[in-house]
Formats: sequence, structure tokens, C-alpha cells
Amino acid sequence: MSLRSAVPTRQPRVRIDVAAAGLRLAIVIVAVIAAFPLVWMVLSSFKTPAESMQVPPVWLPATPSLDAYAEVADVINAGRSFWNSAVIATVTTAGILITSLMAGYAFAKYRFRGRDALFAVLIATMFLPPIVTLIPLYRLVTAIGLNASLLGVIVPHLANAFGIFLMRQFIAGVPDDLIDAARVDGASELRIVFSVVAPSVVPALAALTLFAFVYHWNTYLWPLTVLQGNSDDYPIVISLSRLLSYNRGAMNTHLVMAGATLAVLPPLVMFVLLQRFFVDSIVSSGVKG
Repeated sequence: MSLRSAVPTRQPRVRIDVAAAGLRLAIVIVAVIAAFPLVWMVLSSFKTPAESMQVPPVWLPATPSLDAYAEVADVINAGRSFWNSAVIATVTTAGILITSLMAGYAFAKYRFRGRDALFAVLIATMFLPPIVTLIPLYRLVTAIGLNASLLGVIVPHLANAFGIFLMRQFIAGVPDDLIDAARVDGASELRIVFSVVAPSVVPALAALTLFAFVYHWNTYLWPLTVLQGNSDDYPIVISLSRLLSYNRGAMNTHLVMAGATLAVLPPLVMFVLLQRFFVDSIVSSGVKG
């Protein structure tokens, strides 16, 4: 009886190990498929024009060169475009963090007439396609004299419905006793928001920072609409479109790939840094809890 009882206990472990190995293999395959376009883009940026046109394609450049990156700077004003993108993404993200944190705190911890109805209207705006609000926002920006400027790109997006919703959900889990204790100690509401509530929702702030920065770094249609007639303020994403028109018969594919590689670096770095911070915050909050 003891031998029979020992045999079944090993079979489930073997099945679990096989399932775990299959899951790891599936994750690796998905990761390779997802990373392949990025790797191909980077490798192609180091190729010569002849290698970029070769059929069948060359996987690794025979003589890697940085000439494409130098030529990109001649075709487009890369430095100014990167600065414009950095200003748009950084200022907009900072505004979204501040407004989302304060509005989320109000929706989560305050009781006032019409709160639920107002929050429902706010959530409803998340279902509107951006193209629907494009023309009204552009008319508003033009009416206040901010068209063809970076402020016109930034100001309409300093508040974000998704950010307010995300902050509200996280702040609702902050203990009321913690906030009441801060009030008893004489802390103002702003002090409570930024010194008590904000440290308690760091993972949400990190996630919102990542989403907002990457989105506004890569946004194309809104800056293109607002900045008509002012190409000096074009962000890098719009400036890269000049490389597509500069590309003739795949002769300059390596230039397009070099420009795309440069454009993707800041969001990629931001993602790597905040992903680690996000995971560390979740682990530390779990240990404290």
C-alpha cells in the first residue's frame, strides 16, 4: 500500500513540470515575436543602402556603420525635434499626474452632491474616439490664440479622464484613518494629497507616468493639426515622416530605420526604468501590508 501511494504523488509533479516548461516556451516564443521588429529595425539602421535593398534580406550588416544616424541629422532637425517631443511629453505627463492625483482624491474621499453623476460623465468621455474631439479642441485652441505653438499641443491634455479614474480607484483604498490623522496634526488638504496620499499610490503614479509619457511622445495627429505652418516646433514623430518621403525606392531604408531607432529610445528607456520601479513598489507595498 505504501508503494502504491508513493507512485501517484510523483505523476502530478511531472505533469506540472511539463506544463510549466510549456508555458515558459510559449512566453519565450511570444517575446521573440514581439521583439523581432525592434531588433530588425536596429540592425537595419547599421546597414549600407545596398544591404538594406538586398533580396533575400541580410540579417546582420557585414560592416556596421553609423553613417545613417549622421545623415538623419542632416535631413531633419533631430535635436530640435527631440527637444520639442521632450517638452510635450514631460510637461503633459507632469500636468496629468498633478490633476489626476488631486481629482482622484476628491472623487475618492470627498462626499458632495452630484459626485457620482460627474464621475459617470467623466468615465463616458473615455469612450469617445480622439478624432471626435479633434475639431472642437482645435477650434478652442485657435480661439485662445495657442494654435501653431507647443502650448496649443500641451494645454488641452493637462487633464486626463483615464488618469483621474486610475487615481480614484487606487486612492479609494487608502485608509481614511491615515487621512484623518494627518488632518488632526494640522495638515492642509494639499499637504495630505502630496505627502500622505501620493506615497501610498506610488505604483499607480508610476504606471500613469509610463502610459502618459509614451502616449504623448508618440502622438502624431494632434501636434500635426495644431502646429500647421510652424515646422520648427514639430516633434520627432512628425519630423520622421519627412524621412518616409525622403525614402526613394527603398534606397534610404537605413535612414528610416535609424530615425525610428532614435525616436523609440526615450520611451523605451522610460519603460525599462519605470517598470523596475513599478515592480519594486508593488513588492514593497506587499511586504508592508
